[in-house]
Formats: sequence, C-alpha cells, structure tokens
Amino acid sequence: MTAPSILETFASAAHSFADLVGRIPADALSGPGLGEWDLRSLVGHTSRSLTTVLTYLETTAQAEDIATPQEYYARVNPAALGLDPADVAARGRQAGRDLGDDPAAAVADLVSRATARLETVDDPLIRVLGGLGIRLRTYLPTRTFELAVHSLDIARAVGLSFTLPTPVLEEALVLAARIAAGQQGQTVLMALTGRDALPASFSIV
Repeated sequence: MTAPSILETFASAAHSFADLVGRIPADALSGPGLGEWDLRSLVGHTSRSLTTVLTYLETTAQAEDIATPQEYYARVNPAALGLDPADVAARGRQAGRDLGDDPAAAVADLVSRATARLETVDDPLIRVLGGLGIRLRTYLPTRTFELAVHSLDIARAVGLSFTLPTPVLEEALVLAARIAAGQQGQTVLMALTGRDALPASFSIV
C-alpha cells in the first residue's frame, strides 16, 4: 500500500477538523477553549492553518531559508521573530470572529478552497511569517501538525469523541519527535521508553 502524500495527509487533517467543527454545539463556542482563548477563538486559530496556506500561495520567496518542517518551528515562533505573544492571541480571537455566524460552514468553505488551490500548484517557494522562504511541501506538514494538535484541543474542550486519521497522527508524531530531537531529544527518548517522566508542563512548541 502506497503511503499517503504530504498533500493527502494535509487534506485528511483539514477534513477531519471541519467534521469536528461541524459537531460543536452552537452554545459551546463562547465556552472555554485553550488558555485565554474561548472555543470560538481556538477554532479560529486552528482555521489559520487553512487561511495561511491560501495567503502564502500568493507569495513568492527569493531564497529557501527553511529546509525542514522542524526548522520552521525553530525559526518561526514568537520568541525567534520578536513577536508579542499577546498579538498571537489577538490574531486567534480575530480569526474566530472572522468565522461569522456559522463557523462550521466557514471552516468547510476554507477546507474546500485550500485543498482545491493546492491541486493547482506543485512545490512553489513561498514566503511565510518573518519573510522567510520555504517550499510548500516543507510547510504543509507544519499545518497538518497544527490541525492535528488543535483538533484534539477542541474535542477535549467541548467533550466530543474524536480520533485523528492514522496518517495524520503518524505524521504529527514524527514531526514532534524531530522537533524534540533538536531541543531535548534525550529527555523525550527516556520518557518514551519508560525510563523517566517528562517534566511538568513540558512542551516542544
């Protein structure tokens, strides 16, 4: 059996996210989401993994500054770019408002537009946050990762049963391991093999 392509796995993550949002009760959107975000803001933040694909496909970078998905996480984050975390939180809230009165329909439309647009391109060199250049097929696994993790956040926040598609879970886990290897790889390896527990509030992102 042929392994799914990067594009197929991204599409699977996107459709899974849309299906989940379609099951959220309307009265839950103003409830708790993640951290300082309510659920609408968390859904909005997650939807940015679709809107950024659409936006960045309209850009062209002059150089490939980022060569791997794990390098993206090392270089495109608030600390590395000197961004105020409050601005990141505000973008999530605005993205939630942008979903309008029917977030499920808005997300479904974004998924349709993003996946259709991806079918029209090969592997362009795009420009992401910070003006850095990255190949599309290097960038997409980072969006699959975000869709996977935040879909789990959403399901947990609203108490919905949810299982990630196997290729999505596998790709996200592999990327998580690669990110960890560049930071605290030995710590994670010892935890995964039952030698030690991870420190409290440990995170790779």
